[in-house]
Amino acid sequence: MDPSLNSPQLEQFLNEEKQKAMVSEMVGKLTSACWDKCITGTPGSKFSSGETSCLTNCAQRYMEMSILIVKRLQQ
Repeated sequence: MDPSLNSPQLEQFLNEEKQKAMVSEMVGKLTSACWDKCITGTPGSKFSSGETSCLTNCAQRYMEMSILIVKRLQQ
């Protein structure tokens, strides 16, 4: 077996790529969930103040819950 396949650099690279994929997946889920909840009509060129507020609150709650879940799973 090629020893370079088990190098610390490769492990670090793979871990970083996994983290990037997880963040990308989380952003996709957050966007979908919050969009469905907050944007009820056809969006115009700008979000209304209510939509902006809803999207902000939704994203914050989603991130808080995701962090809470990760912490619980790590225990």
